[in-house]
Amino acid sequence: MADSNPSAEPLGQNLIKMISNACFSLFVMMVLVFTVIAITYQPPDPWLESSKAITKVFSDVENATFKQDDSVLRTGEDLNVSTLAPSPSPQPITLQSVERQAEKINSSVSACADNGGITDDGFVNCSDPRVLIAIERFNLRIFSGIHFFEYQKPVNGSRPDECDVSWRFRSKKEKSWRKYRDFRRFTLRVGDNCSYYEIVKAGRWHSGKNARPVSVQKSAPVKKPHWRRSPPTSPSLTNSSSSSSVFVVEDGINDTVPNLPYQMAFRKGMKYLYYSRGGDYCKGMNHYLWSFLCALGEAQFLNRTLVMDMSICLASMYRLNGTDEEGKDFRFYFDLEHLKESVPIVEEGQFLNDWKMWNRMHKKDKVPVRKVNSYKVAPMQLKKEKSTIVWRQFDGPEPENYWYRVCEGQASKFVQRPWHAIWKSKRLMNIVSEISGRLDWEFDAVHVVRGEKAQNKELWPNLDADTSPGALLGKLKQRIQPGRKVYIATNEPFYNYFDHLRSDYKIYLLNDFSDLWGVNSEWYNETRLLNRGDPVTFDGYMRVEVDTEVLYRAKKRVETFGDLTKDCKDVYTTMA
Repeated sequence: MADSNPSAEPLGQNLIKMISNACFSLFVMMVLVFTVIAITYQPPDPWLESSKAITKVFSDVENATFKQDDSVLRTGEDLNVSTLAPSPSPQPITLQSVERQAEKINSSVSACADNGGITDDGFVNCSDPRVLIAIERFNLRIFSGIHFFEYQKPVNGSRPDECDVSWRFRSKKEKSWRKYRDFRRFTLRVGDNCSYYEIVKAGRWHSGKNARPVSVQKSAPVKKPHWRRSPPTSPSLTNSSSSSSVFVVEDGINDTVPNLPYQMAFRKGMKYLYYSRGGDYCKGMNHYLWSFLCALGEAQFLNRTLVMDMSICLASMYRLNGTDEEGKDFRFYFDLEHLKESVPIVEEGQFLNDWKMWNRMHKKDKVPVRKVNSYKVAPMQLKKEKSTIVWRQFDGPEPENYWYRVCEGQASKFVQRPWHAIWKSKRLMNIVSEISGRLDWEFDAVHVVRGEKAQNKELWPNLDADTSPGALLGKLKQRIQPGRKVYIATNEPFYNYFDHLRSDYKIYLLNDFSDLWGVNSEWYNETRLLNRGDPVTFDGYMRVEVDTEVLYRAKKRVETFGDLTKDCKDVYTTMA
């Protein structure tokens, strides 16, 4: 028997061990590499990557990467935001609840009561609860896109067979819980055996004058108060140099900012985040919102109250004369009442005065302040800061001095922008409801983008031709039934541009409702009070807000990009 090589077996074993060790080392190295990548990876800047942030929020095309579409504006009430609190409003009236109420009424009211539903003076008995039941049934059947809430007791109209009634409502497409008012006149007749009423005719929007809520007379005050202070609300305030106006009073808009006395404002435990004005001032509103929401988000993350500058600079893009306009009130555009209910804020002017007063009265116990001179100081580094005021200063060059830079990079994982806190102004939303109501909530809409994009043939070569009157008519016939009411939301400056469509559709533009912001309107009077008695211009940004919301309330909506033109909404976009 031949002798075996004693060194063969150890050599094979050593080779196997070497291969095993190499594989294990490679595996450990790969784990370490992936771990380092996972820890150090920072997502792209959401402002620069607008496809994943800004444009996704403000437009319908999610892969746009070049320019935002400023012809449509979305805010918190337009988005399905999971952080929205439950609605404080009662549940809307349903047909089932109406029928249950009708059964109770029929069991307690005898047939042909009150002379067969007619009073002694020959009028329909509007106080009969079956009148309201008939009106509720009618509204639920006709206005299927509306949530109805509390009704007021019907009152007599101008004729014996008429009743006026007022109610509150909200569009089903609105995601806020705000309610609006309508009051209409109904012509009724008594049904068989006097057991019910039938609606013969329903009036138009705000036709029930006798059910109109109590009106008051308001006018701008003689002495102009500081714009930061609460607007006067007393009906006794008059101005002999200006004509007063009577208008419908809705639920009061409580858009004053509560200010604590300075002794309370800086008591132990009260902490603030203060952003000084930066390069965002006088930029477009989308830019402003993106930065302002970053400040709100950091304040929430730090559990601090945000010191808010109520003054907005309206960018030139929203003005006919092409110049910026400073000193515009935040309340002209957004709902301050909802904002202060959603996040803690204080008004900047009063806060600075209180700060100075405290330091003047407490020279040995001044307010502790931490000044932060760079956006590179992340919110996470300020989480344990004990100073009463964290004061972020933005004195560098653009874009280093943009507020939204604070929420970039690693901070984006911790700071969440509270989109739910930003709603459009209730005063502007009242105009939206008025327009929709005048159209009886039964209309379609088309969004026609023209303006600078239509003129730029290099970036949007087909847009101008695809949105010409002839092309529009051909496209609309394929999507909207002729004879329908069509609201056109557009940035086209020439009113008569769409006249060619009027032969087939009932065309409405925003300017058709200019009385809603005219000198006799509620909006005009309310904004004058906010603006120290000076008239407020219904500017381009307000037009965008109203156009956007009316567009969303249409039964059928046709968009420019994707429906009317083969051009991309924003260039450098791959079209599917």
